[in-house]
Amino acid sequence: MNTLHAEWIKLRSLRSTWYTVACLFVLGLGITGLSMSGAGTEYRGGTDADRAAWDPTSQSLKTFIVAQLIVGVLGILVVTSEFATGLMQTTLAATPQRHRLLAAKAIVATGVAAVAGQVLMFVSFFIGQALLAGQDVPYAHLGDPGVLKAVVGGGLYLSAIALLAVGLGAILRATAGALATLVGIVFLVPALAGLFPDWLQVIFDFWPTLGAAAIFGTVPDESFPHPWLNLGGLWLGVAAVLTAAFVVFRRRDV
Repeated sequence: MNTLHAEWIKLRSLRSTWYTVACLFVLGLGITGLSMSGAGTEYRGGTDADRAAWDPTSQSLKTFIVAQLIVGVLGILVVTSEFATGLMQTTLAATPQRHRLLAAKAIVATGVAAVAGQVLMFVSFFIGQALLAGQDVPYAHLGDPGVLKAVVGGGLYLSAIALLAVGLGAILRATAGALATLVGIVFLVPALAGLFPDWLQVIFDFWPTLGAAAIFGTVPDESFPHPWLNLGGLWLGVAAVLTAAFVVFRRRDV
């Protein structure tokens, strides 16, 4: 508990933490406003099939595309900032149980990302639906079927990305390397998914921004019919990365 409290004090005392959280809301809500401002035109100009697949909830939660990168930066900095400044040696001297230290960092980073991410999802949803209503196109209410699950699932998705970032930071020990790896995972690999052979396509059912990101929708997707199973697969993948991080962190010198 003392280690957890110490990590929380360190995290909240850093300017970078508050800058990152502020960036999450400014950029996140800004993207929501920009993307929803033209949604009415998109709906009215679409085909009958497009209108049948219209998902106002998913439309308003597209901010996750940028939000996942920002919470990822937060998770990475929780670990790598101490390696960069040399403070990690002092931290390990005060807390020689390395597994306890990394666990505390993971809990604090994931907790902050969960709260901030969940607030962002709810605010983005309400702003997005208000903008849709103003454009006289179909919009959703929080009590509609599947809507609350999508919004809450969005917070869980962002929490998983933050935890993944902590693991990458512990393994690579460098902000640039961990961030480049995270960008590759959430952006580059999905963009190149079509180039992979058929026998590897199953991994994309649980890949960030693809299968797991189906949690943001309320209209059934034939490609990903079980979004909560996909999200569970993402969490299992994150658990594997975090396990590797614990092993590396305990065995490697600072």
